[in-house]
Amino acid sequence: MAEATVPASGKSALGSFDARTLLLSAWPALLGYAALAIPTVASLSKTAWTRESGAHAPLILVTGLWLLWLKMSNLGREARRGDFWLSALIFVPTLALYVFGRVFDFASLEMIGLLGVGLAMLHDAFGLPALIKNWFVIFYLGFSVPPPGALIDRITAPLKQFVSEVAMRSVSLFGIPASRQGVTIYVDKYQLLMEDACSGMNSLVGLTAISLLYIYLLRGTSARYALLMTAFVIPIAIVGNILRVIILILLTYFAGDEVAQGFLHYTAGFILFALDLLLVFALDNLLIRLVPASWRPVQ
Repeated sequence: MAEATVPASGKSALGSFDARTLLLSAWPALLGYAALAIPTVASLSKTAWTRESGAHAPLILVTGLWLLWLKMSNLGREARRGDFWLSALIFVPTLALYVFGRVFDFASLEMIGLLGVGLAMLHDAFGLPALIKNWFVIFYLGFSVPPPGALIDRITAPLKQFVSEVAMRSVSLFGIPASRQGVTIYVDKYQLLMEDACSGMNSLVGLTAISLLYIYLLRGTSARYALLMTAFVIPIAIVGNILRVIILILLTYFAGDEVAQGFLHYTAGFILFALDLLLVFALDNLLIRLVPASWRPVQ
């Protein structure tokens, strides 16, 4: 494993951080990591990231790497070489996980392995205390891992049932002939099959990640405050998807199936996601005034 240059005292040369020094001293490690990352990004861009369930991942990955770059000076000031045994303990199994996921086409394992190898390299260069102090960047990048299909199916099944039932009953109150069988909604002569995207799970992951990034950049770090906001994000995402399904039912009933399943289908999703974000921002401004001082993020 290639390492950044470290003086005999054990203090990292990154203590007085300079980006050019970092890139020059660690270029073999960065080149090796790029050799792992590029094929993974290329594969995901043709598979998981093309689906609505993974559309948020590229944004999280780019903003996560940008955030990591911003934190490099902090990491450099606090850097001490990580223990070799701990770096190896992270590096070896995660590299094996990456290879296994790559060979057998398990995108989730491949991405976890890739992030794990990167974590081992960061630990080797900066040490455990520096990583713990800047834990949010690592945590945030974890949202870029595409969830396994089996896990998505298990979680979204009851959510799809709930969202479709509430949406169907809501439009029925206004005299629109709608019924439901399983996750299929019947409207007049049309039928709408609830997909995973309409369950709320996909927007929940993206909304949670972006909300946490917003809180971190604006407020700072506080695990308790982040958990409190996440607890509110979950119902916001589900209600947003109920409204999305209601809109699709109304479009189907009044304009036909072609209109509902065309451009407006995705437009409704993007608009409601933006409204969900605005609601999260407004909720943050309210909660920051109401929560105890000990719960508030520390800048």
